[in-house]
Order: sequence, then C-alpha cells, then structure tokens
Amino acid sequence: MRILLTNDDGIHATGLKVLETIARTLSDDIWIVAPMEEQSGAGHSLTLTRPLRIRRHDPRRFSVSGTPTDSVLMALGQVIEGAKPDLILSGVNRGANLAEDVTYSGTVSAAMEGALAGVRSIALSQVYAREGMGDHVPFAVAEAWGAKVLKPLLDMDMPYRTLVNVNFPATAPDKVKGVKVVRQGFHDYGRNRIVTGTDPRGYDYYWFALGSSLRTPERSTDLEAIAEEYVTVTPLHLDLTHEASLESLATAYR
Repeated sequence: MRILLTNDDGIHATGLKVLETIARTLSDDIWIVAPMEEQSGAGHSLTLTRPLRIRRHDPRRFSVSGTPTDSVLMALGQVIEGAKPDLILSGVNRGANLAEDVTYSGTVSAAMEGALAGVRSIALSQVYAREGMGDHVPFAVAEAWGAKVLKPLLDMDMPYRTLVNVNFPATAPDKVKGVKVVRQGFHDYGRNRIVTGTDPRGYDYYWFALGSSLRTPERSTDLEAIAEEYVTVTPLHLDLTHEASLESLATAYR
C-alpha cells in the first residue's frame, strides 16, 4: 500500500513525525509532501499568484512553498513517481479540528483534496488542553491510538468524494474511553477573540485567537465525544448542497 503523508504544520512539525511512525506500521511505501512552513487556517486555498517551489529532503520527502492543498496537488501531479497513493493521511495536527473548524483547517483540506482526486483520505488531529504550548503539545494519544483507529478504516468502502476526520482527546493514552463515530458539531459563533497591540513602529495590529466553547456541546457530536475523552471519527463529504432548500428556492423563481 502506497501512502502519502502531508499536514498544515509544516515539513518539520512534530505531528508529522508522529504520523510517519504510525504510517510505517501500515506500509513501508511512504511518501511525504508537506508545506515548507506552517499553514494553519489556510483552509482549502490554492496558491495562484506566485510560482511554487519544491525542496527535496530525501528521495521520498519533499516540501512545497505553498498550502496543504498545493502540497497534495504537487504530490499527485509532480512529485510521486509511478502509481498514485492508495491512502492520504494528513496530520497529526497540533490542536483540534472539530465542528465547523474543519472549514478553516489546512489539515482537513489536504484530505479534502485527496478525496476529490479519488484517493482514500483521512485527517488526524491531536487536541491539547492548555494554550501557549507551542511545540510542546503531547502527542501520546495519537501515537498510542493512531494505528488502532486507522486499520478498520482501511478495510471499508468509502463513498466517492468523502473523507474521515479523526481527533484524539487531550488526556493520557490509558484514560481514553474508546472510539466514537459521531457527526460534526457546531460551536457558538463569536467564540473567536481579537487580540490587539501596537508594533515597535507605532502601528496597531490585530491577531485572531480562539476562545473557549460558549456552551455545553450538543449530544452525539465530535465536540461532546472529545470532551468525554473518546477518539472521534467523523465522516465528511464535499457536497455542500442543502438538499432541503432546493425545492423552496426553485419555487421562488417559477
């Protein structure tokens, strides 16, 4: 099985090293193509206004001067020699990708691009409890549970243009209560905060920061399950059409 690894935290991220360790329990045919620098919050963006550069670190490890989506496209169209991957794994992200945050996430978007290309794609993220941990986020749960979560997914038929989003809870590996398959939840809007300051030249700046969830998570969602110390598995699809509104909207134009 040929596996492509990518992420949004960059080619040197600790989570990517963790993902490689997990992937090598599944196969020895591993390719790594990831952004040169951190691209958190890049979403499903493409680089269109400047050329991309590729840096080769070893025969099957490359970095791209662009977004996670760029990295997957370059991997499939330019970098990987021979057959395309059987599996794309994106992560392990430093921090949660839950609820509507999947729409901002470069980690999830890399898996989206893989799904669009017809490749089985899975995004993986490690939740952590404290802010400001930088590169010291503990990945112990992802390390201990990664292969356990992935192996059942490899034997399943995944519908076209779907992907799977996995989150590991912020706890010790032996405290994890199991794996829950749950739907995507939603935070209350307005949880983001804006940090303001003044730079050394006297100009104001503004920095987005995530706040805490404002209410108890809804039942049977990724937010609830992760709070209860389960590994969450959520199937996502790329058709954003709101089917229930099609008829009422069509009626408005008759």
